[in-house]
Amino acid sequence: MALAAERRSAARLLLAHPLVASDGPHADLFPLIRRHADWLGKRFQRVLGYRLLVDSSYARLFKAGLGAGSGHRLERSTGTPFTPHTYACLALALSVLVTAPEQMLLSQLVADLRAAAADAGIELAETGRVAGKRTLVAALRQLVDWGVLIETEGQVAAIAQEAGGEALITVDRELARVVVAGPLAQARDGAELVQRAADPGFGGPRTYVRRMLVETPVVHLDELTDAERDWLRTRQRREAQAFSELLGLEMEIRAEGVALVDPEEELTDLHLPGTGTVAQAALLLAERLVERLRPQEPGHPATGGTLVIGVAVPDGLVDEVLAGLVAEYGQRSNWQRGYLEDLSSLREAVLDLLVRMRLMTRTGPLRAEGEGLPEGYVEEAPEGRTVTDVHGARPGGGGYVLLAAAARYATHVTVRPATATGKGTDVQEELPL
Repeated sequence: MALAAERRSAARLLLAHPLVASDGPHADLFPLIRRHADWLGKRFQRVLGYRLLVDSSYARLFKAGLGAGSGHRLERSTGTPFTPHTYACLALALSVLVTAPEQMLLSQLVADLRAAAADAGIELAETGRVAGKRTLVAALRQLVDWGVLIETEGQVAAIAQEAGGEALITVDRELARVVVAGPLAQARDGAELVQRAADPGFGGPRTYVRRMLVETPVVHLDELTDAERDWLRTRQRREAQAFSELLGLEMEIRAEGVALVDPEEELTDLHLPGTGTVAQAALLLAERLVERLRPQEPGHPATGGTLVIGVAVPDGLVDEVLAGLVAEYGQRSNWQRGYLEDLSSLREAVLDLLVRMRLMTRTGPLRAEGEGLPEGYVEEAPEGRTVTDVHGARPGGGGYVLLAAAARYATHVTVRPATATGKGTDVQEELPL
């Protein structure tokens, strides 16, 4: 039991933090990774197709992507997502740091970064302006958080000073080399890099479905090809046991899809319910939308029912509901004034969270329709095998779709009559999927 618990703790840490340094925030658990490196490496490779590299000073789990729109985004300390310009600064900095001296001045790093941008034909003129300097600082701060840069004297934020501050930084070239996990040398552009990174290789549908289960809040059936749905249907009970043993995750299996749930709530960067204006408004919005749009008696085709994975959200309904929520809860719940005064900003932030939680989405092509599949990928189920028909399970056209998993967050009260052995009525709250 102790051995299994140690391995599970190490695996959970790597899944949540793919780059762990021996002197970083998770230094206390780094010895566990070192101790079980061989077992962890084989397990991650066999189950998820991920490569694990463990060195004396760091451990790096090389995860693969899931395709366009499914990545883990980086954010500034304010919670603002990285812009494409910030990612460009981050990539250019890494390209410079892999061959940089062990110590260097911050001004020299910035000069080298601009030179690299010029060589690559990338315009970084904004780095001379206040907004551009802050963007560059955000990219370098991320490298500090990863341990690639160490602020020996001064801070990287000195770039943003009006007088052009200076700092001495120490570079961990080895960490800089292992940050990027994608097949850079094989990709011609960013789109191809994302597509190649999402290719599960020899693991095929088995590996892709497992990655989807582990890396996303919920997997709806029409997000899978026929072959992937077939594999999941025939293996989901055994997979539930395997994920429980490896990561301590519990599998919820419903007609519309499958989700892995973490009872300890450690393996997610998204929290709902959560604290703050956006999380509270998102939870209330999901609840109200489910009340308004819940389909009548959805079911599973195998039992003669109609599979409903998503329903269309009418134009204007989100704004209408949010305006009501602001009037009802905004002042008494002390929501942020900026959001109370700018409903469009609140709308954007709330929808962003719900989309990332896979409770809502924009209409568009689906994997079940062949969208985003690698060249030569197995798409169809084995001959003679029937799979759940997902055609028409969510609406097409434009606008937003409320997904089945949103009902998981909408409570409703069920009142049952008194029984012969009890008094009064039985009232309980239910959380349907």
